[in-house]
Amino acid sequence: MNPSRFFDGLYISFWIPAAVLTAALAIKVPSIIKLWKDPLLRAVGGLLVLACGVFVFAAPATIAWTNRVTGVPNFSAPLVYSLITAFCGSCLLLITAWRNGISDRSDTTRRATRWVVSVYSGVIVVLWVLFALADAPVERVHDLDTYYATTAFMREEILLYLLAHTVACLITYRLIWNWIRTDGLDVWLRSGLKCLGVGYAMNLIYDGSKLTAVVARWTGHDLDWLSTALSPPVAAVSAILIAVGFILPHAGQYLHRRAHTRLSHWRLRPLYLLTRTVTGARVPFKLRATPELRLTRRETFIRDALLHLSRYIDEDLDQRAYDAAVGLGREAGRARPLAHAVTIQEAIDAKRRTREDDATAPLRSPDIEDLLDGIEAVSRALRHTDDIRAVRERAAAAAESVPAP
Repeated sequence: MNPSRFFDGLYISFWIPAAVLTAALAIKVPSIIKLWKDPLLRAVGGLLVLACGVFVFAAPATIAWTNRVTGVPNFSAPLVYSLITAFCGSCLLLITAWRNGISDRSDTTRRATRWVVSVYSGVIVVLWVLFALADAPVERVHDLDTYYATTAFMREEILLYLLAHTVACLITYRLIWNWIRTDGLDVWLRSGLKCLGVGYAMNLIYDGSKLTAVVARWTGHDLDWLSTALSPPVAAVSAILIAVGFILPHAGQYLHRRAHTRLSHWRLRPLYLLTRTVTGARVPFKLRATPELRLTRRETFIRDALLHLSRYIDEDLDQRAYDAAVGLGREAGRARPLAHAVTIQEAIDAKRRTREDDATAPLRSPDIEDLLDGIEAVSRALRHTDDIRAVRERAAAAAESVPAP
């Protein structure tokens, strides 16, 4: 292949979607290997392999290479048509399994699966039989569909693969948009399905342009540009949208969980730094630790420190601090973490003033379950130093106003 021609629209229409599909497959490979027993992940991987294969083997350079290696002019035609047909059948199977659940074994699902497998397997067999019967001695790298549109058996082969592709895209498009209209879908799944819907709609544009160009040849007209110039870029955009549609729900949910984990780890930092003064230790740092593991270790460290501090926690102060926060106009959801923050600070001060073996050390056993469950909210409250100072002062004033017994 001439490198300068790689940047032509024709070559870009094949190699860019192939690169995008390969990247999508590379993103999924770790999950597929890790969760190999998940049939849905394997199905997505297989579908991406087929889609990538379609664009690789449909590229003009690959078509010429395949024909040269096999020694059969236009051998790539039934090969590419077979890959497209297999991809169509796989899409139908995957969308059905994805929506109904991979473990669904209802009679309707089994019948649909058998129908798709038998019909599209039969179409692939017929494609090769028609090619064997056809007389196509002239190699056509760019315009085979229109060049042989009136040739016996090749005409039927071209029409068969286009009809099989159109039917599959219509059914898949209908299934996807029916699914989008259902309730309870998370934003990532809905966005992925919308990308898939648009991708399959563009596939219908591809089929329409191809069929129009072929029918024009039957009637003696020349609309080959629809097949050679319009169809490839439409197919390229469609493939990219389909790849994004299959990857987005999984990648989006993964990135959302990862961002939430890192945010929680960052939010716990103020309380972590405060509780380090209780133990004098710190969470050991490991470069290869996952964000989830780092978050778990920080949470465990904080809870252990609070349990160690529990004998110094004054429940009466906690209640006064809560009342003070409410009195300052804070809602209950924000007043409680502020009160806990004030109580923890006071407990740390009390611990510093008292030795562990001191007979005057408090022997309290407070209920700190609510505190342990809300450590992230408490940590966030610690960032608002002005609010904490106001609550402490108001709580201290309330304590001084209580008459001595």
